[in-house]
Amino acid sequence: MASKTPARPIATTSPSPPDNAERSRAQQTRYVDEITATAQQLLAEDASVGDLKIAAGALREIAHAFKVFAPYRQVRKVSTFGSARTQPGDPVFVLAESFARAIADAGYMVITGAGPGIMEACQRGAGRDRSFGINIQLPFEQSANEVILGDPKLMVFRYFFARKLFFLKEADAVVLFPGGFGTHDEGFETLTLLQTGKTRPVPLLLLDRRGGTYWKTWQRYVEDHLLRRGMISSEDLALYKVTDNVETAVAEITTYYSVYHSSRFVHDRFVMRLTRPLSDTALQDLAREFRDIIKDGVLEQRTAFSAERAETEIYHLPRLVFHFDRIHYGRLRMMIDRINQTPEP
Repeated sequence: MASKTPARPIATTSPSPPDNAERSRAQQTRYVDEITATAQQLLAEDASVGDLKIAAGALREIAHAFKVFAPYRQVRKVSTFGSARTQPGDPVFVLAESFARAIADAGYMVITGAGPGIMEACQRGAGRDRSFGINIQLPFEQSANEVILGDPKLMVFRYFFARKLFFLKEADAVVLFPGGFGTHDEGFETLTLLQTGKTRPVPLLLLDRRGGTYWKTWQRYVEDHLLRRGMISSEDLALYKVTDNVETAVAEITTYYSVYHSSRFVHDRFVMRLTRPLSDTALQDLAREFRDIIKDGVLEQRTAFSAERAETEIYHLPRLVFHFDRIHYGRLRMMIDRINQTPEP
């Protein structure tokens, strides 16, 4: 039976990125004008001093973080979370240090909360030059560890919500080690954002020591109480991976970006940038296997849209384009995995 979702081959010519300096400057000016207008509106509406203090402080923290991360925009990064109370010599501390070293050796930078425990372990493994610290002002536990202390890539936040923004905004993958309330908070927030499409698709790894039961027990809870009661769908389980092997965790991240590069929406179409084009056969197989999430049209390979002109570094990459239903993000993750398994054309 023919697929209800046909596939179209890619255009043969690769576009050159247009000169967009003037357009980019106009967009920058427009958004700065919006920020200014919003600030004036707060004053006009007689916002309290306390509310204005929060708005000003958060914007100041965000602006500083933008500046710190800007020189590293083209470097892939992994955000890591785990207990601040894990001591050096603990098997999980050793595991975190080993993972951070391995993923940094693979070309990634590591983002941590800059504190002790797992944060320090990851900072030790990656090294000062290959890591960022996103610290939070707390009365306990959270002074910066000695590895990142004094480094210009160390940021200190007053507001959790501003700090959380950068853990996900800058991350190309997220790795959780055993931890307390904060680790679970970050883990469930990441899952929620992935499940609802409020962040771009990224690998989420739950990594424990060899033979450990921390995340296996967590997964049983998810399956027994969330999945069994219909509070999540079986496809949502594809949004994360539980493992007790550093090599598996590193391979999960690096393989994720082997053919799939990145994605965004252009108007109502979902656009995946690929490191290489797919064969006609692979394209047809994808269209058939994932026709349940492709609506109102075809699965198409093509060159960049004009709306992507600002992204000059990746403008030349081939695109996989379709009308995504914006509901089944677990299935979308499965689709990315399948794309990465496609053979060379």
